[in-house]
Amino acid sequence: MSLTWLAEPAESPFPPIEQAFADGLLAAGGDLSASRLINAYQHGIFPWFNKNNPILWWSPDPRMVLLTNEIKISRSLKKSIRSTDLTITMDQAFNDVMTACAAPRADQNNDSGNDTWIHPSMINAYTELHQQGIAHSIECWQQEKLVGGLYGISLGNVFFGESMFSLQQDSSKIALVALCQQLQRWNISLIDCQIHSDHLASLGAKEIIRSDFISYIDNETSHSHQNKQWQLDSDLPLIT
Repeated sequence: MSLTWLAEPAESPFPPIEQAFADGLLAAGGDLSASRLINAYQHGIFPWFNKNNPILWWSPDPRMVLLTNEIKISRSLKKSIRSTDLTITMDQAFNDVMTACAAPRADQNNDSGNDTWIHPSMINAYTELHQQGIAHSIECWQQEKLVGGLYGISLGNVFFGESMFSLQQDSSKIALVALCQQLQRWNISLIDCQIHSDHLASLGAKEIIRSDFISYIDNETSHSHQNKQWQLDSDLPLIT
C-alpha cells in the first residue's frame, strides 16, 4: 500500500480512513485551508507534521477520547484547585496559547529548527479558524501572566483537543477541568485527544476503536452550534 498524496485544492478528497497505515498515517500534501481542516476533523482526520516536512494527515486506531463527565480529579489536583489564585478565561489569548504550546519542551533538542509541529503555518491556519469561531482556547492567568492553557476545534457536539501547556504546576489540568465542566453545560460530551498518553489517561481519557469514534462524530458533528467567541461561566464548581 502506498501513501496517498493530496492535490492542492481543498476540494480534493481524503482517502477512506481504512487505508491508513498501522501508525495512523493516512495521506500527505494538500493545504491547511479552513475548508480542508473542517472536512478533515469531520472525518476523524487531523494534520500533524514537522516544520520542514510535507503536510501529513492522520487517523489513528485506536483513538484517545475523554468524556467530559468522566474527567478524573485526583486528590492532589483538588488541593491545587482549592488553593489556586489562577484566573481562567476562554478565547482571550488564542494566538498566545498556540505559541506557548509550540515552545520547546525541556526534553527537546532545539538545534534542528524542526522540533515542533505547531509552527507558523499551523498557527496561521488555526488562527483563521479561531476568527471564524471554530477554534477555541482556554487560558490560565496568574495576575496578568499566561501560565497555562489549551486549544482545539469545536464542531457540533465534539471538541477536538490539539495541545496544552503549563508554566505552573497543574495549570493545564485546571484549564481542562474547567473546559470539561463548561462543555457539559453546552451538551458537548466528548473531547478528542487523538493518541494515547499517560498524562491524558491519568485524567480519565481512554482509547476506543476508530470505527466507534467515526460513528460518534458522524452523528455529533452534524449538530449546529453558533460559531462565536466562547465565554466561561463564572459559577463553574471545578470541584464537585
